[in-house]
This record gives sequence, C-alpha cells and structure tokens, in this order.
Amino acid sequence: MRDHSEDPREQGSASRPGDDERPEAPAVWTGRATNRVQWLLAAVGAACVALGVELAVDSAWTSGLAPLVMAVVGCVAAGLLMLYGTIAFVHVAVRVDKDTLEIRCGHIGVPRTRIPLTHVVGADFDPRVTPRQWGGWGYRWRPEKGTGVVVRRGEGFVVRLGDGRMYTVTVDDAEAAVRVIRDRLRMLGGRSAHA
Repeated sequence: MRDHSEDPREQGSASRPGDDERPEAPAVWTGRATNRVQWLLAAVGAACVALGVELAVDSAWTSGLAPLVMAVVGCVAAGLLMLYGTIAFVHVAVRVDKDTLEIRCGHIGVPRTRIPLTHVVGADFDPRVTPRQWGGWGYRWRPEKGTGVVVRRGEGFVVRLGDGRMYTVTVDDAEAAVRVIRDRLRMLGGRSAHA
C-alpha cells in the first residue's frame, strides 16, 4: 500500500523562514494489509455451518435425538467460530492523523485500537513479521512482545508507548507508516522518534 496523503500540500512543503503561521495540520495516512489465504478458512467455516443445517433439516440418524443435536450444534458452532475468526482478521486497516494512530481489524472494524500519539515514544520498521512469532494470525498478546495485529507474513511496524507497551502491526508500506508516525512525533513537540 502506498502513502496516501489527503492533503497534497503536505508533500514536500516546509515552512519558509519568516512565516508567522503555524505549519498546516498534517494529512491523514492510511494503510492496510490483507490475507487472502484466510478466505479458504472462512469457506471451511461456511461448509461446517451448512453441514450442521443439512443435518438438522434432513437427518436420517437412527441412534437418537441427543447425538443428532450434538452433531448439529457442534458443526454450527465450529463453523461460526471459524467464520468470525477469519473474517474478523482477514485484513487490518491503519490510520494515522495528527493526533492518533488507529488500528481496525476485519470488515466490522472490531477490535479497534486508538493510540494517542502523545503516548508514543517511537516507531520502527520490522521487515519480517510472521504469525509464528505471535502464535498465529489475529489480534495477539505476548508478554515479551506486547500486542500484535498479524494478518499475514511480511513487513510491519512496531510502536513503543511511554508506559513500556508495544504494538506490532502488519501493514503494506510499513516504512511509510513509520515515517509518518515519526514526523507526527516531531510535530508534537520535538520528541525523539528514534528513542
């Protein structure tokens, strides 16, 4: 994903010596990452739900009602969990404006994390984020690594907060996200973006 600035004046514009006005508010940067492989898992989940419905509607089970109910409920529950788990984490959307970093997962945008940039002390590019590092895809937490939103293998960024927490996010063009976050940090008071 490319760096999408909504304000074309931001690119290459700098305040000229003698300008008495404050610099223009920074533009909004957006990025996203998608994992197409997870659609296969969503299809398997839909098949499980369909199997549960088929068993409930057209059942020729002769061993009793309890095994049939358990099979139907098991298929539908497993299918719905797979569907939600894959559709909720099939992509991530990142938005950086002048005040906040927002991370939204899936098509409904939940879970959503909003981090005020005043809480951020640094941002770094990570060229290789893998689901194996985080114990799988999705919204993850590991004591030694912090929180991760991992929808695919590849590039991402790591944001460090003043309280010691860290957020890792896989997103296309993560280097541009790091540049934008570091620029915002400099604009918010000269805080070191590399600390």
